[in-house]
Amino acid sequence: MTLRGRLTAAFLAVVLGPVLLGAFLVGSAVVAVDRSRSTERLGVAAAAVRTSVDALCQQLRAAADAVALTAEAARPGTADQVVSRGLAAAVQVTDATGRVTYTTPGAPTTPWWDCTAAPAGGGPVRALSARVDLRDPAGVARGTVAAAWQVDTALVARLAAVTGVAVDLLDGPAGPADATAVTDRPRPAAAPDRVTEVDGRYLRRVGPAPGQPLPLLLSVPSDRPTGLYPALVAAVLLAGLLAVLAAARLARVTTRPLVELAGAADRVARGDLTARVPVRSQDEIGRLATAFNRMTRETDCYVQALTTSRDQLRSHLAVLGDTLASTHDLQRILRVILHSAIVATGARAGAVLLLDTSGTLVGRCAEGLAGRWPDDDPAGPAMLRVPVGHGVVGAVAATGEPRRGRADPAAPVGSGEPRCATYVAVPFTVPDAAPTDPDPTEASGPGPTAPADRAGGPEPDGPDGPDGPDGQGAAAGGGAAIGVLVLYDRHGGDEFDDDDLATLGAFAGHAAVAVDNVRIHEEAQRLSLTDPLTGLWNYRYLRESLRREVERANRFGRMLSVLALDLDRFKVVNDTYGHAAGDAVLAEFAHRLRGEIREVDLAFRQGGEEFVLLLPETDARGAAIVAERLGAVVRDSPIIVGTNTGVTVPVPVTVSVGIAVYPDHATVGQQVLDAADSALYAAKAAGRDTYRVAEPPARPTRKEIPVAVRAVTPADGLPRAGAPGGASSGPHPPRQGRGR
Repeated sequence: MTLRGRLTAAFLAVVLGPVLLGAFLVGSAVVAVDRSRSTERLGVAAAAVRTSVDALCQQLRAAADAVALTAEAARPGTADQVVSRGLAAAVQVTDATGRVTYTTPGAPTTPWWDCTAAPAGGGPVRALSARVDLRDPAGVARGTVAAAWQVDTALVARLAAVTGVAVDLLDGPAGPADATAVTDRPRPAAAPDRVTEVDGRYLRRVGPAPGQPLPLLLSVPSDRPTGLYPALVAAVLLAGLLAVLAAARLARVTTRPLVELAGAADRVARGDLTARVPVRSQDEIGRLATAFNRMTRETDCYVQALTTSRDQLRSHLAVLGDTLASTHDLQRILRVILHSAIVATGARAGAVLLLDTSGTLVGRCAEGLAGRWPDDDPAGPAMLRVPVGHGVVGAVAATGEPRRGRADPAAPVGSGEPRCATYVAVPFTVPDAAPTDPDPTEASGPGPTAPADRAGGPEPDGPDGPDGPDGQGAAAGGGAAIGVLVLYDRHGGDEFDDDDLATLGAFAGHAAVAVDNVRIHEEAQRLSLTDPLTGLWNYRYLRESLRREVERANRFGRMLSVLALDLDRFKVVNDTYGHAAGDAVLAEFAHRLRGEIREVDLAFRQGGEEFVLLLPETDARGAAIVAERLGAVVRDSPIIVGTNTGVTVPVPVTVSVGIAVYPDHATVGQQVLDAADSALYAAKAAGRDTYRVAEPPARPTRKEIPVAVRAVTPADGLPRAGAPGGASSGPHPPRQGRGR
């Protein structure tokens, strides 16, 4: 329900409540007064009825006495005179035995009800009578004389005239219908001497009782106005209508300013800060409207200022976001992070330091540090080298807590740090990472950015690998700091405040995630191209490298040898010593393989116990020399492995090699690899532990064209590079620092 509806309902409740209560009280009072007056009238009428009936009985008794006092012979005449004079309707004389000796003519039917006693039983009331005893001079009872008065409509009409109310005889000679002429209609019986209301009339039953044996019903009409209740209902409805109109008007006047205020608030919520509320009065609502208008004006000013600041920061954030999203160049990301932090805080200088494996913070990016070092020291980022726990930057890296403050401009704030007046430093931290068990074979595995023409497999992790300053894998674990962002000397000379500290803290958290994402990307790239067991390049990188090396050999007119290698009877090793021993054999074979090839050669694990070598600028003879050396280094030194029972045993291993040369055996990379694979099967068929060179493809008959000497195949059938400047006749000596 709206506020206007609630106000209207409240007003109606306040107004209509007293109206309804007053109508109820008026109606109740009118009814009570009417009943009281009617009850009083009926009480007076009941007393009058009793008096009238008693007077009638006295009259009858007097008539009976008059007859009883006369002589026996004159009694009939006296009785007739009493009846003729209207003192009684009939006279009856009985003897001592109860026999009727005389009855006046036209006497009502018996039984007659005695006035002095209540009726003995039911039945209609025919007549009222008064009896007196006949006695002789000696006082002996000789009979009775009864004077009677017929009970009829005339008697009822006389009683109604005496009492002034309607009188009904409930049990007359002809039943209730006898009273119709007097009361217009019969009335239902009521409880004796109790007033009840029926059909707009008040009723009271009188008798029968000793002294008044007639069962009479007295009634008076109600004095209430006939239209009392409709009038009260009409008054209430009229009052309700007027109250509704007044309540609607009052609610509208009261809620109009509130509606305007709510509408303006909705406009402000939708961003329209120009909304204003008209001030219509100086009451509480008017003061509220004034305060609302002032609030919107001030908010509009604040929003305009914030919009200006937002526009200034938006360009920097756009550059930062584009850099973080589109590049994995760590140095570029660090430069953008540092520049954005300097702009956001108004600092004059700053630097980003990352943790290396030796536990030292090394500067990787700096800005504005010129002139903050001693004259004999360089001013580049590499000048920043701070051990963890030393100075301000080292303490931030050790504790993970940001710091700000002032420093002596004449001295550096810490060991290896530049001079400054004020500083603020926040740590680069990344969320805790779930610990993983390092693979021991990855100690000599690939680095994240190993070039395509590196020997055998990727470089082992060095100072700049995933655990060096670029990756910070060791420092990133467990949510530790991987570096520190430090800013120096705010423009205007003001000290950095807590807002700057909070802003840089949140900013450094996102920056740390970006730096960690670069490390994760490099690690994921390395894992996607290498075999996790042997550390050699995988089959995916083999296809790419083979295509690239064939294109290079074709472009420069060089040869490319492809060697397909397979360990002989490797299934026996797995079945005899277990798959763990087989994995150890594969890892050791890959280690020896890397030790026997050049740095420019590429080694791949194709799958299972199958390996592939790409030897750029190498002819078939040079490839054969490499195959012989690989067979010897594997054959001459059995591989020591642990068995399922925990015992170490030497496992003799041999290798079969197939050789194919581009372009002598094929002109497409995959075809060269297929030729080397066919030659491998030939070596297997020849008894294993040997090598075979692929058969040259059948050549169509064609005319010979003089060619350079270096393109001629020698008489021994093995393709060979020609004059100096072409391919070498054998592999270069193995690099001593790789895989040994």
